[in-house]
Amino acid sequence: MKRLVLGALVLTVAFAGCTRESATTATGGRGNPWTIPHVLRYATAEDISSLNPVLSQQLTLGLMSSLTAAWLIKWNAHNLPVPEIATEVPTKANGGVSPDGLTITYHIRKGVRWSDGAPLNADDVVWTIHAIMNPANNVVSRTGWDLIKSIGEPNKYTVVLHLSKPYSPFVVVFFSSAGANPCILPKHLLARYPNINNVAFNSLPVGAGPFMYKAWNRNENVIMVRNPYYWRGQPKLKEVIFEIIPDRNTVMTQLQAHDIDLWYPVPGTYFSRFNQLGAGFAYVRQPAYLYNHIDFNVTRPAVSDPVVRKALEMATDRATILQKIGHGVGVLEEEPAPKAAPYYDPAIRLVPFDLAKANRMLDADGWTRGPGGVRQKNGVKLALQVVTAAGTPDTDNMLAMIQQWWKQIGVTMNIRRYPAAQLFGPYQDGGIVYGGKWDLSFFSWSDDPIGDFSFQYACDEIPPYGQNDLHWCNRTANAAMHALYGHYDQAQRNADDAVVFAQLAKDTPTIVTSLRQDVYIYNSDLKNFHPNQVTPFDDFMNVDI
Repeated sequence: MKRLVLGALVLTVAFAGCTRESATTATGGRGNPWTIPHVLRYATAEDISSLNPVLSQQLTLGLMSSLTAAWLIKWNAHNLPVPEIATEVPTKANGGVSPDGLTITYHIRKGVRWSDGAPLNADDVVWTIHAIMNPANNVVSRTGWDLIKSIGEPNKYTVVLHLSKPYSPFVVVFFSSAGANPCILPKHLLARYPNINNVAFNSLPVGAGPFMYKAWNRNENVIMVRNPYYWRGQPKLKEVIFEIIPDRNTVMTQLQAHDIDLWYPVPGTYFSRFNQLGAGFAYVRQPAYLYNHIDFNVTRPAVSDPVVRKALEMATDRATILQKIGHGVGVLEEEPAPKAAPYYDPAIRLVPFDLAKANRMLDADGWTRGPGGVRQKNGVKLALQVVTAAGTPDTDNMLAMIQQWWKQIGVTMNIRRYPAAQLFGPYQDGGIVYGGKWDLSFFSWSDDPIGDFSFQYACDEIPPYGQNDLHWCNRTANAAMHALYGHYDQAQRNADDAVVFAQLAKDTPTIVTSLRQDVYIYNSDLKNFHPNQVTPFDDFMNVDI
């Protein structure tokens, strides 16, 4: 779930593609008889809790929001910001950002309409900012937005934001499609409500993208069709259907049955079975801005001790996990930054697997073995409460391996599995991850293009005020993350991130199990699909099947 790169090229690799044509010839020049012309069916092995990205943060929702929502800025093939409803990306060079970094000016494109035909203008932008800052609305994080001191609207096509201090991540956070960020909302439909937490709009939002929502059939699918009012014209696809299949084995079965055309993200376990699909499929495999991790809730007694966390990291054989569970799809790294990112720090070294050393550390720290070999200290047992997503058998296999390693150092695990919509639900709605009643969680974060990690790790982002589910508050790292806000130069931001990564390595509030690679398996009739690494569905005008 998450954020992007300002002023620097992000390195990508050529698609490692594999295409095999079906022996049966389909109509219209298509190679596969199961292809439905101009209708793309895809799955992510998740369900959703809302279709409103102002209230819900989830990779699955982010894909749909790229197609349907209203954004000032989107992201191109090189993971660089490009104007969408804004006429240009504000920078100091073009005058959109003042020399002191305290004033940001957006020029709104004329002639843009909402998918219900109503005009979209600066009124909607200004109203949405107020909605985000309305404490009655269940917004996950207001970081950045809370720096807006005042808003000017000199005309219906200009918005001027006056900040209390510089904020370089604005290019990502302020109505950009990258990461878990709010979109612009239609004032004419929502302004009459005291809050938007439970309005019907959240089940079928009106947006301003190339597609619009037609139906959300709960537990079945979400159907998106062409938006007749999209300002760029009409996309080639007539429909995009997100199939709600919250189990990875079932997604694989649906691919084999030709009931879906695209699966993303594909875990390594399933990518290794690509050859079982038969003819008519292709794939893309490329470096991802995503990392798998084990998070510790550092306020919980069993994992509040950094020695315990470091010992657990040493007792986790990440290389074996990557090979046996991930089938080599991914990269071993200690830090959360991909090598392709400009802020990657080669100085952070991988902690090696060493059960003997982990045992010695716990012995020296006063954790003694009790009944069943489980370690304890001052009445606290290393019997950890673990939460993860249901329907992810590859993750279950990984946790089973970890259980065996950790048992050897005197640690046990009680694993609870939840549907994704419940696991990642908002704090106010009883979401499990943000609720914090666990010792350890396992899922993935997406990386920010410019290196802003404050959403995951800053002291002021602890739920219910943000996404720092670790409850980690390291003053040195926090100062560096906030210093990044004032640095509009990428080299300066890289230095800030180096401090954050060093503190993460020292405190071990999280274990980066691997950096991911984006893998898409798709119907070989799918054409012009060129996903970037931060917003893979942003460029869909020429995609067709």
